Amino acid sequence: MGGSQFVHPEDEEYAYQIGAMVAREGWVLLNGGRPSGVMEASARGAKEHGGITVGILPTDDSHWASEYIDIPIVTGMGYARNVINVLSSDIIIVLPGRAGTISEIALALNYGKEVILFQFHVGSWIQSYQDEGKVFFFSKLDELRNFLRRRFSEREQS
Repeated sequence: MGGSQFVHPEDEEYAYQIGAMVAREGWVLLNGGRPSGVMEASARGAKEHGGITVGILPTDDSHWASEYIDIPIVTGMGYARNVINVLSSDIIIVLPGRAGTISEIALALNYGKEVILFQFHVGSWIQSYQDEGKVFFFSKLDELRNFLRRRFSEREQS
């Protein structure tokens, strides 16, 4: 998850690298599907590394999808589609964004999903969730990859 505009110039490269990592690990990338910001960069990273991408679009027109989205899901729901994004994801990885991204974090926590904030500091309100083991912060891609591998391995074994 992440904004349609980059908050920091390096967010584009991070989004691309995370998408590439998702593809290399054989996971499916799901995002908001639009041809902008973190959505476009992560989908491009996944596609250019052989991954599968799913885009949950806010409109009822699949032409809104990024060219890097394999499976566009049209909703006609606007921001309400964020619920679908969250509920359809195993783990929520969040790069810097604005109000829409913050709403996805809140929805994920309300639905009991684990949230990973990558290079995204959202303030002290999140501390209690971090203390409960529901929110994790990473600033390095290799640490993120290792964490995700452990999490998915644990889930497969249970």
